[in-house]
Amino acid sequence: MNKLPRKRLVVIVTAALLLTGGGIAFAYWSAGGSGTGSATTGTNVPVTAVQTSTITNMGPGDSAQTLSGNFTNTNSGPVYVTNVVASISSVTKAGGAPAGTCDATDYTLASATMTVNAEVASGTAVGSWTGATVKFNDKAGTLQDACKGATVNLAYTVN
Repeated sequence: MNKLPRKRLVVIVTAALLLTGGGIAFAYWSAGGSGTGSATTGTNVPVTAVQTSTITNMGPGDSAQTLSGNFTNTNSGPVYVTNVVASISSVTKAGGAPAGTCDATDYTLASATMTVNAEVASGTAVGSWTGATVKFNDKAGTLQDACKGATVNLAYTVN
């Protein structure tokens, strides 16, 4: 009986297993397919314009005073601001003021749209805006005593 040396038998069996195993490793099916998924984007809350300039002592013949301020951005990240638009929302007469009318026509608001074109960081007292002016509108020949001590209420729209 012819016996193969043990070492030769191990080499032959190993080679056979590698060839068989190698063939199995390359045996697979290919297939196409499709799938779906989704992603969402966040939202933000409006940024608030905060006036920091103090406007006082307006009266007939005075100079225009500049409005300026910064922002409160309560979002978790920065928000881009294009401009801030100022408007006179109302005028509140002072208690005990003389009888008569005092309203927005007694004041002049100029350059109401203030360009910002900047990213405003998250936080309080961030960024800046300036440029609009407000002054008392001297209506020649008209008694304007009703505006003594009046408060001009300004509104700001952030875009």
